[in-house]
Amino acid sequence: MKLKEWLAPIVYLASNWISLIGVVLVTTSGILWLFLLPSTLRGHSPDPYIGILQFMVLPGVFFFGLGLIPAGVWWFKKRNKGRLPDVFPPLDFTNPRFRRLLAFLAATTLANVIIGGQLTYKAVSYMESVNFCGQTCHVVMKPEFTAYQNSPHSRVECVSCHIGPGANWFVKSKISGSWQVISVTLKLYPRPIPTPIENLRPARETCEVCHWPQKFGGDRIRVFNNFSDDEKSKWTKSVLLMHIGGGNGYEGIHGAHMGPGVKVRYAHSDKQRQKIPWVEYTGKDGQTFTFKADGYKTDGPGGLDVRTMDCMDCHNRPSHTYELAERGVNRALASGDIDRDLPFVRKITLEILKAKYDTTEASERDIPARFKSYYEKNYPQVWSDRKAAVESSAKAVLGVFSRSVFPEMNVQWGAYPVNLGHTDFDGCFRCHDERPSTKGNRTIPQDCDTCHKTLAQDEESPKVLADLGLDKPRAVGH
Repeated sequence: MKLKEWLAPIVYLASNWISLIGVVLVTTSGILWLFLLPSTLRGHSPDPYIGILQFMVLPGVFFFGLGLIPAGVWWFKKRNKGRLPDVFPPLDFTNPRFRRLLAFLAATTLANVIIGGQLTYKAVSYMESVNFCGQTCHVVMKPEFTAYQNSPHSRVECVSCHIGPGANWFVKSKISGSWQVISVTLKLYPRPIPTPIENLRPARETCEVCHWPQKFGGDRIRVFNNFSDDEKSKWTKSVLLMHIGGGNGYEGIHGAHMGPGVKVRYAHSDKQRQKIPWVEYTGKDGQTFTFKADGYKTDGPGGLDVRTMDCMDCHNRPSHTYELAERGVNRALASGDIDRDLPFVRKITLEILKAKYDTTEASERDIPARFKSYYEKNYPQVWSDRKAAVESSAKAVLGVFSRSVFPEMNVQWGAYPVNLGHTDFDGCFRCHDERPSTKGNRTIPQDCDTCHKTLAQDEESPKVLADLGLDKPRAVGH
């Protein structure tokens, strides 16, 4: 009887403006959901802002409306306490109004469950899409999204690396994402975004799902292109035979650092893990050696952060690499995007790229204009005869800048070190600096042959490329 006594006033209590607003919101969002259902079933919209409307705003309105209905009942009951009718219609099946009410509640509950479930699923799915990660927070994530689009992982979804499979890391990512939403809304985020990401899921659970470092990898050839700053730019190449290594008893790069039985721990004194004063190495024979950088007095890691080495310590920018100006220009010259026959083309390109531009809009306006103006003023004949080549090269110069520099986020040349190699940043030499072990007679060597063999060094026509049929005028590697 108590249940009936409580249920009887529901119809009466629900006739308040708060609950009615909730009904309107639920009904409106339900109708909009029906109109948008075909597009949501097809997948994600290419426009991130349409996605926000479909998968975030609409579900928010729907569930907010559902919440208003009981909230209005509670408010109306509290406000009118003691002033309810003495007699309510009986709550049994002999009452046709009660039967209609039950049928209505059953139908609307089923509809709300279906609509709410679909909206919730689509909202979660959308929040894990590349569009949401890269384009919703346009200014904040523009550097990372631009680099991602030009990376070898451009068809791998962001969540595959940043979250990976399983409910545990899914929940962690959503908790972390809550603060990120607040940070972006209130513009509390740092510029540039600091890296590496703290508490990133271990590479063994993400990268190694596809890449297996212990698997045998043979030698591979890498060709590095370089161009001089002369009036007639000279194209030279350095050719390296990279010892990838892994399993099968062939150490190489991966075997020496992550082979069977090998474990490397290190302590870093800075957030970017570029200064590594303490290293502990356990070899495949089970022996452990400790190495300390010059001037480091503590026997152990002390109060420094200690990390077990994995893929991300060398491949620290696998999908978000920003080139230095010289590297980017060499690549564009080698590919022919910038015409290498233009006089002093590399020299003037680097001067223009390294100038200060306060906004993206300024760079898009000034970089092509300055490049074309240089040839129009200093080489009028070249400008007259090869105007199309100058203009297309000017666009390519802007492309080099736009892929690596983002003024609004304070991402300038070299803002993010790349640890793969040791020519542009310290990279390998963070540890490989001939530092001695605390016991025995070992060092962390700078022996180049451990990782690669130099087959040619800044040669215009390396014989090894001719022997391999790779001497055609095309871009190879870097």
